[in-house]
Amino acid sequence: MYPSPLKRIAVFYDGSFFTNVSRYYRYKHARQANISFTGLHNFIRQKVAGFEANGQVEMCQIVESHFFRGRFSLKSVNALADPTKQLETDRFYDQLLMRAGIITHFFPMNENVSPPEEKGIDVWLALEAFDLAMHKQYDVIVLFAGDQDFVPLVRKINSIGTRVMLMSVNITTDLLGNKLPRSIYCSGKLLDEASYVVRLDDEIDSVTESHNQAVDELFI
Repeated sequence: MYPSPLKRIAVFYDGSFFTNVSRYYRYKHARQANISFTGLHNFIRQKVAGFEANGQVEMCQIVESHFFRGRFSLKSVNALADPTKQLETDRFYDQLLMRAGIITHFFPMNENVSPPEEKGIDVWLALEAFDLAMHKQYDVIVLFAGDQDFVPLVRKINSIGTRVMLMSVNITTDLLGNKLPRSIYCSGKLLDEASYVVRLDDEIDSVTESHNQAVDELFI
């Protein structure tokens, strides 16, 4: 039996990392728009096609996608000045993920510390990604994340012959609740381990007046 020419892609999102990047483009960038999950998936297919399928996008299909993020308890949300707004925001985000066919994984925030912390998400994402890669034998895993903690995951995925494409950014912004601007970026060690690296911010900012349709469709 001949191997299939189809490139099977799975996408894994560090939800907090993705949300910070999307908020940057909504509030601080000239685009003034959030990143579209559907547009991003089409963009990913085109990039994988360029790396692995001689540009044949139709032979590159996203077969699975997962989104991991911490979530506050209802008690904490109700303590806000306007809890309805936060609940509506969460529901709207869930709707976007659902329509894009993305499986959601939410983990309780650690609300016993101040400020609350997101704990356990990186480990859960890594375990889920490696388990699925082992059993479903994807051709390419796309990781939308930047933390150095994911280096062991990438190494393990490499060891079974699955390639890792890292969606990378290097952005300076004051959106992170600090008086001084801070960076949203990918660890250098993580970049070194990936088979392919796509600098999303460079791709977006390098578009000229001709407007690359795939980049335009990245935004809602």
